[in-house]
Amino acid sequence: MSTATLVPESAPFSDEQRAWLNGFLTGFLGFNGQEASRSEVAQFALPPVQASESEEDLDDAPWHDPALVIDDRMKLAEGKPLPHKLMAAMAQLDCGSCGYLCKTYSSAIASGSETNLTLCSPGGKETKQILKQLLRESNPGESNSGATANGKPANGKPSNGKPSNGKASNGKPSNGKPSNGATNGAARNGAPASPTKVGSRQNPFRARLLESLPLNKSGSAKDTRHVTIDLGESGIKYDVGDALGIYPTNCNELVLQIIARLGVSADSEISSPTGTVKSLADALTEDFCLKEPTDELLEVLLEEAVDPQVCSLLQGFLSDGVPEGFDVLDALETVDKLTLDASRFVGLLSPLNPRLYSIASSMAKVGSQVHLTVGKVTFKSAGRLRKGVASTMLADRLECNQELRVFVQPNHGGFTLPTDPESPIIMVGPGTGVAPFIAFLQEREALAAHGKNWLFFGDQHQESDFLYEQQLAQWQASGLLTNLDTAFSRDSDKKVYVQDKMRQRGAELWSWLDAGAYFYVCGDASRMAADVDAALKEVVGEHGAMSREKAEQFVKQLSSERRYVRDVY
Repeated sequence: MSTATLVPESAPFSDEQRAWLNGFLTGFLGFNGQEASRSEVAQFALPPVQASESEEDLDDAPWHDPALVIDDRMKLAEGKPLPHKLMAAMAQLDCGSCGYLCKTYSSAIASGSETNLTLCSPGGKETKQILKQLLRESNPGESNSGATANGKPANGKPSNGKPSNGKASNGKPSNGKPSNGATNGAARNGAPASPTKVGSRQNPFRARLLESLPLNKSGSAKDTRHVTIDLGESGIKYDVGDALGIYPTNCNELVLQIIARLGVSADSEISSPTGTVKSLADALTEDFCLKEPTDELLEVLLEEAVDPQVCSLLQGFLSDGVPEGFDVLDALETVDKLTLDASRFVGLLSPLNPRLYSIASSMAKVGSQVHLTVGKVTFKSAGRLRKGVASTMLADRLECNQELRVFVQPNHGGFTLPTDPESPIIMVGPGTGVAPFIAFLQEREALAAHGKNWLFFGDQHQESDFLYEQQLAQWQASGLLTNLDTAFSRDSDKKVYVQDKMRQRGAELWSWLDAGAYFYVCGDASRMAADVDAALKEVVGEHGAMSREKAEQFVKQLSSERRYVRDVY
């Protein structure tokens, strides 16, 4: 029997989201897996989505340019309808890490169907704060139209019976997606929903960690890992340029510190987002974000605070956001006396969202494995060691052959190899940004592609931080890697970066671009990517004999042709 189609093709959902919603609505309306008549479908089907002024196609919006800083994007959206402004606050990568594109995520927030403001991981805290501000300004006197930093309605009640976002603490999905522990796509009320593909965000696969090998040598200030994961017989496929999503677990030490601060039992039973009953310790380890505290938690702590200075501090956090590195434990420690029980506490937390990593392998080379290049994140703040939740899990907490939940996030922005294997490519990937280019080179080697390949790589010290040095040297020797330019910033008094190497090689770089080369950038969005973009425009202007305006237009044209693509974070 076929499933009734209640969600129109024009609705802003992916195929998987549409399938899940169709299944949910079919069960909710009582079709019980039976094929509905045309009249039944017509009675309950959602109307086709009509594009209004505020929902027009925004692919060519002037702010839809990841090279622009957020302040410039917001200026371009001044005076525009709310969805446009919300979109301008996004990172403009259309990376899919939020489960949407930039324009569909902003439209969903504006309509109230999406309440989680933290899903744009490349935009991070800056994007979240601007989204909150825009919603406050559009609804003065109201609490963000129900939108909150943790994806739960501000009043704690369901919003019009619609799913809220992500994997909220009540286990109910938000944007038509099952919670992170879902294995069969079951709908919230128990009605059957269309099963989701194994290895998707909605139905992650339990893969095995094969190895986590240090890439840095002795003396390095960094700990970068080459992570190998076995996809087994899952049938999961990925393309070069895709990302691997990983559902992490929290550090046990942090979980126990939070439980001790609450003064409750670690064995307290709560309902987890996966719809099962778990101990508090297990739920905090597996299901909830312990990084940045939600507004809801800060508001409850403000109610319990007595000290005027603490009240002022918490009010400032609610208005301007918390400092970088400030986490849930820090928030709990601002108040002397806590009266939160386990169930109420977890209801004030946001879901533990997956982390995305650029895939550093080609299936043509590694088969059913997937490789990553992961920088372990740790730093000290306020006398406590802070740990990146996924990176330290992969580096320290998972043993070989232990399971982790993964899914493939396809790239949506053209960040993949050209269809023509003869096309030359230029890759700029300092640090862990080299990951997708290892995949690119593996793919071109496996397919015997004849296009020229040029890599710009940079890090701190050549002796200790030259990631994949041996492999890159072999590719140079074989002729696969036509050019390899490196920049090690701490090896001399004058710091040299990849953008400096680009300028030094400007004449040849321009000749490649003029001959049709594709230009790729992967890595840090806030500094490196902006500096590389500026250097690219300078090279085009100088060696292409163009004015600044014409050089900028040339680079913009490269972007529109998908010959200048970025995977930045």
